[in-house]
Order: sequence, then structure tokens, then C-alpha cells
Amino acid sequence: MTAFEIFVIVIQFLLSLSLLIILHEAGHFIPARLFKIRVEKFFLFFDVKFALVKKKIGDTVYGIGWLPLGGYVKISGMIDESMDKEQMAQPPKPWEFRSKPAWQRLVIMLGGVTVNFILAWLIYVAMAYTWGDKVLAREDIGDALAVWAFMTEQTGLETGDRVLLIDGETYENFTELALGILLGKNLKVRRDGEEINLDIPEDFLGQLVDANDESRPITIRRPFLISAIPDTSANKGKGLLVNDIILDVNHQGFRYFDEISEYIKTQKNQTLLATVLREGETQEISIFTNADGMLGVVVGGSKLEDLDKLGFYNLSVKEYSFLESFGAGSRRFVDQFKSFGKQLKIIATPSTGAYKGVGSFISIAKIFPSTWNWEIFWKITAFLSIMLGVLNLLPIPALDGGHAMFLIYELVVGKKPSDKFMEYAQVVGFIFLISLFVFAFGNDIYRHFIK
Repeated sequence: MTAFEIFVIVIQFLLSLSLLIILHEAGHFIPARLFKIRVEKFFLFFDVKFALVKKKIGDTVYGIGWLPLGGYVKISGMIDESMDKEQMAQPPKPWEFRSKPAWQRLVIMLGGVTVNFILAWLIYVAMAYTWGDKVLAREDIGDALAVWAFMTEQTGLETGDRVLLIDGETYENFTELALGILLGKNLKVRRDGEEINLDIPEDFLGQLVDANDESRPITIRRPFLISAIPDTSANKGKGLLVNDIILDVNHQGFRYFDEISEYIKTQKNQTLLATVLREGETQEISIFTNADGMLGVVVGGSKLEDLDKLGFYNLSVKEYSFLESFGAGSRRFVDQFKSFGKQLKIIATPSTGAYKGVGSFISIAKIFPSTWNWEIFWKITAFLSIMLGVLNLLPIPALDGGHAMFLIYELVVGKKPSDKFMEYAQVVGFIFLISLFVFAFGNDIYRHFIK
């Protein structure tokens, strides 16, 4: 990976992270100000010891810290990570958080995650309207599933299998298929006309992390797409052209690169009859192999959208009107919310070994592509917004969900926990979160730089 590609990834990551942090903290800031509570600080990133930029406007200091691990708003009279005991020792002031009714404090604490969920929903709505849905539908997948050898060893799933059901349920497209296989427990597949059941090991995700291979365990089989024909090739100027897709050789009934390449290796110094897809039409031409059983051409990969244009795959494209995009975006939001919830449950189950894949900001940054693509950028940002919202809702002291848990207790019981108890709870929660971050960061260092 070049320095420029790394730069593009980092810029996308920081832009997405900054947007999520600012809007999340605004979700706390706005209701606090509406309830006439003083907000002392509003920071993007943490200003440990010093800030890169800061300016006081009214009662609030706005700024950018140097440590890009999150952000925060410091609300007067609230026991938070700042642990400002001096302020808390003073009598409550009318403009402080602790002076307000419990329901107002609960609204403030849930404001951040509410904004996260609304943001994700709005992004999905905008994406539906702007780009629509472009998917490889279930009926168009056929035998196009490509399976990594490690996955075959662990699950029995093989390249060319037609997956019928995942955990007894059907699926709509390849994206759902790929995620379903990774998170599922049982598959029903059709192989050579026979239906068979395959069990996925409970600790499969843990084993997948241990394998430490950058290859995708499941993908789509690629065609034999000619991307270049060197001057030294025996096929130069003989009929084969760039962007041709070899569909079959000698009428063997092939379609995919893996089948055709294996066959060609057995045909050394031969003239073969190839069925070629060119500009949407098929034709037969002669191709020539060398002494190594090679065509001497450069075979390229291509995005599904490009393969659709070349006529190899048939992508289902659904466009939405402005009003229809709200329904489509809502469905995407619900599906992603359910999917992340399922992933979180698996990670929290030690026997699955999925906790080994927990990563820090290094792992998050690596999911961004090395080339700028707005559709992918917004898709990742929407998912991260859901992730941030769900994680912040966990009932852990120091997180929004922990504060909300104590406020709900106060609403039900009619009495809030003591300040001393809240201080201790905050310390425990903070230690837990730091430990979790160290674990995640350690996972990243081991997985990406040591193993």
C-alpha cells in the first residue's frame, strides 16, 4: 500500500470519526442548553494537558484536542470522567445538571445516542435516494460462491455450492448471504444436485481471526477477464482483446476463472477454442498456450458493477423516488441494527472466540478503502454511527447507558444514588473502558504488526 493510499484511508477515517463525535456530543449539548444548563466545554478529541485549538464563546470553551480517541462535553454539576470533585462539593447551582429534574437529565444523557441513530437513518435514506440498491440477488448467484480453503476446512462449504438456507431462513442477496454465513450456525446447500446440511463451528469466528489471513473467507467467483496482453504473449494480435471475458474453453462447460485456469494448465503448447464475451455478445476465437500452460495475458479483477456492465453478472438495480427512499432507508437501518446486535451478542459469548477480533481505531480505519468513494464512505459512517449508539447504550458507568441506568433507577425509586456512589461507579466504569481499549488496541498490534 502506497503512502498516498494510507493518507486517503486516514483522511476518510478522521472525517467520519469527527462527524460522528461532533454530532453525538451535540446531542448532549443542545438539550442541556435548552434546559438552561451550563456547558463548560465542547471538544472534538481529548485535550489531555493541552488543546490544538480552543476558543471560549459565552460560557463554553469550544476546541479540538490532540488525542483522537473520542470527544466530550463537560456539563456543569455532572459527575463524569473529569471527576471534578471540587465543583461537586459546592452547593448545587440553578444552572447545574444535578439541579434539574431526573427526566431532563435522562433526555440529555440519551441525546447523543438518539442523534447517532437518527444520523444513520438519514444516511441510509439519502443513500437509497442517491444510489438506490445495486445487489446480486439470490436467484442470480447460482454457483458463483467462492470459498476460501480455510472456510472449507472448518465448515465443509465449497466453492460452487448453492446456499439454500442459513439457520433455516432464506436471504435476499449476496451481501446478506456473506454476513449470514459468518454469523450463522447451520447451512443447507445444494451440491451436485444433492441437498446437504453443514454445521458451522461455534468458535469459527475465533479460528478465523487466528488464521490472520487478509483474504475474504467468502466472495464471488471471478471471470477470466483479460486486462492486458503483453507484446511477448503468443495471443498478441491473434484475436483476443482487452476486456474480453473467456467464458469457456473447448466447450468444457466452464464459466469462472478458477475452472478455466486449471484446465488451461493441462493444455501446454496447444491451440484452444475459446468462447468469449465481448461487448455483450459471445463469439468463438482461437487462443494459444505456451509451454507452461499459460496464455501469457494479464487477468484482472473487477467490481461487480463493472462485471454487470460487461454482461457477466446481472445486478438487480432498484431506484427509489424521494418518498420511497424513506421506506428503503428505514429497512436498511433496521437490518443493520439487528445485524450489529447479533454481532455484539456473539462477541460477548466467550465460547465463540469472536472477542479475538475486537479491534481499536486501527481496525476501524482499515475498513475504509484506499480510494475515495462517497457511497462506501457514507455506508461505513452509517454503520459506525449505529455501532457508536449501541455501544454507548450499554449499562456501563462512564457511558451514556450507565448514566441513563442510574437516572431510570432514580425515576422508579424516587431517590438518586449518592454523589459518592456515583464517583465510585464512574471510576469503575472508566477502568473497565480503559481495560477494554487496551485489550482492543493490543489485539490490533498483535494481529496487524506482530503475528
